[in-house]
Amino acid sequence: MAHLFRSTLVRATLALLGMLALSACLVTPGKFDSTLDIRADRSFHFTYKGEILASDMGKDLMSMPESGDDGTPGGQESTFQPALLQIAATEEERFDGKDKGDNDAQMQAIASALLKEKGFRTARYVGNNKFEIDYAIDGRLTHSFLFPFNLDAQIVLPFVAVELRGDDRVRMRAPGFANSSDKTQGPMGTGGPGDAAAKALNGTFTLTTDAEIVSQNQEDGAQTTAQGKQISWKITPLTSEAPAATLRVQR
Repeated sequence: MAHLFRSTLVRATLALLGMLALSACLVTPGKFDSTLDIRADRSFHFTYKGEILASDMGKDLMSMPESGDDGTPGGQESTFQPALLQIAATEEERFDGKDKGDNDAQMQAIASALLKEKGFRTARYVGNNKFEIDYAIDGRLTHSFLFPFNLDAQIVLPFVAVELRGDDRVRMRAPGFANSSDKTQGPMGTGGPGDAAAKALNGTFTLTTDAEIVSQNQEDGAQTTAQGKQISWKITPLTSEAPAATLRVQR
């Protein structure tokens, strides 16, 4: 009985996940240059200029391995996966309201949604699931910051995340700027970017600050500039560790 309940629960969870993920858009960087400046007084300036590549999480879900009777991947006897795929196909049509082949229209809609958000100076769809982006924003770190994150475009897996840690620290991590193991899986294990997206990763990410650097993971360390300490990461398809740093700022 416990086995049956566990199997049913796993299947129901996967079905719900499928319906939630169908209209979500997984985006990854292509060629880019990005900067983040964090001051000790918590003011910050972030830029991203370059390419963003998009893929459909619903399609990734279609390629998920079958689950066994115990809910683990790789089972051969489960009849649940075909049912999940049928749910996915039905829900995708309901959510999109258009032919699945109308990919360009979906991508144009994403570009339009991005342009409505503060900071996007340019968001142009150039075909082949690729966008040209020019983004810049200023703010104050009284709350966490994510890029990109847009509910209208239903974007998931941000490239850069800055979060508050206690009263006087901020932690920056850029999971989108690495082909690491935690990026190969999307939210709740729905699958990550494909090989083409991983091979397209090519850019530079630079952090500049006048705050105390508590920790960072660039082996060359920080360089002294007129604006403060500067850490620069060269990002390639071989980059496996996401850029990360923790700073001590004013309370």
